[in-house]
Amino acid sequence: MKGVPAEVSLYEVSLRDGLQNERVTVPLGEKLRLVDALVAAGLRRIEVTSFVSPKWIPQLADADDVAARAERHPDVVFSALCPNARGLERALAAKLPEIAVFMSASETHNKKNINKTIEATLRAFEETIGPAREKGLRVRGYVSTVWGCPYEGAVPPEASVRIAKQLYAMGCYQVSLGDTIGAGTPRQTADIVERMLDVLPLEAIALHMHDTRGTALANILVGLEMGIRHFDASVGGLGGCPYAPGAAGNVATEDLVYLLHGMGVGTGVDLARLIEAGKAAESIVGRPLPGKVLQAGARSLRA
Repeated sequence: MKGVPAEVSLYEVSLRDGLQNERVTVPLGEKLRLVDALVAAGLRRIEVTSFVSPKWIPQLADADDVAARAERHPDVVFSALCPNARGLERALAAKLPEIAVFMSASETHNKKNINKTIEATLRAFEETIGPAREKGLRVRGYVSTVWGCPYEGAVPPEASVRIAKQLYAMGCYQVSLGDTIGAGTPRQTADIVERMLDVLPLEAIALHMHDTRGTALANILVGLEMGIRHFDASVGGLGGCPYAPGAAGNVATEDLVYLLHGMGVGTGVDLARLIEAGKAAESIVGRPLPGKVLQAGARSLRA
C-alpha cells in the first residue's frame, strides 16, 4: 500500500482518557499494575494521568501519586494532562518529562470541558506551554471534536486547522487530532489530514480516534496511507468523554496493533503481552471491555 510507513509510534491513553469515564474508583495500586503491564507489552509513550481538579474528575484524584510512583524506565516516556499552571507545578514535582494541553475545536464543547472560550484557552496556555518548555519538558497538544461536536454537530475543518497551527506555533511538538464522538468517516479523515499537512510537519500530527460507530480503524488506515506515524489508543478500548454524551472508548490498542502487524508495520509492541494488559484492565474496572482482539484473541501472523 502506497504511503504506509514501515513503523509507527503509539501513544497509550488508557490510564487517563480510558479511566476518566469509569464510575467505580480504581485504586492506586491497580492503576500502577496497569502501567507495569503496558510497559511490559512494549508501549513506550504512556499518558499516566491528568492533573485536573478532583472535583471535576474524581477518578483522577490520585494523579500526584500515580505520576510519582509509576516505575520509571529509561526508554519509556510518561506524560500527564495539565490544564493550567498549577497542573504544570504538579507535573514538575512528579518529575515527568512531558505534559499535554487540551482544548476543543468547537466552542460549546470547549466551554463545557474547560469552562473557557477557545480564545481564552489559548491565552491561558501561555502560562503552561512556554514555562514547561523552559523547564525542559516537551509539550503535546490535543484538539478535541475535530470530526464533530456532540452539541454543535459538524465542525468546520478550518477551525481545527487554525487551532492546531497555533498550538504548534506556541511550542507543542505534536498535535493530536481527536474524533471525540467517533463520528468520522474515511473521506472526511482524508480531507482533515490533507488540510493539516498544509500547515504542520508530518511528524507533528497524531490521530486520536474513538470507535463509537466502528470506524476508528478505517479512519486510521486513511491516515496511515497519507503517511501519519503517530496514533493514540487505549488498551481494551477503555474510554469515553464525560463531556461528550454517548461517546464510546478510544480505538483499542490491541486492535490497532493487530491491524498494523498484519500490514507489516512495526510498533515495538508484543501483541500477546498487550492482550494480557487488556485482561488486566478488565479485571481492574470489573467489566468486559470492547476490544475485538482482546475478546477473540490473535491468530498467528506472518512475521
